[in-house]
Amino acid sequence: MTLARRASYIPFARPRVRLLPLVYLVVGAIVASTHHYFQNVDTARAIGSAILAVIAWPLLFLGVNLHIHP
Repeated sequence: MTLARRASYIPFARPRVRLLPLVYLVVGAIVASTHHYFQNVDTARAIGSAILAVIAWPLLFLGVNLHIHP
């Protein structure tokens, strides 16, 4: 390539999405759904429990209850 052609060739910048965090959150949503954290999500407490379950889903397999109680 000549210098002029090399200068005009600019690759498109693609946003890099990390695959591992995306997979982690998808698996967390599936696990939280199977443990009924998305049923009756109508209060802030229920939404907080669902978000907590999606993020900390490995704890669900250990038997930890992530429902937020008053």
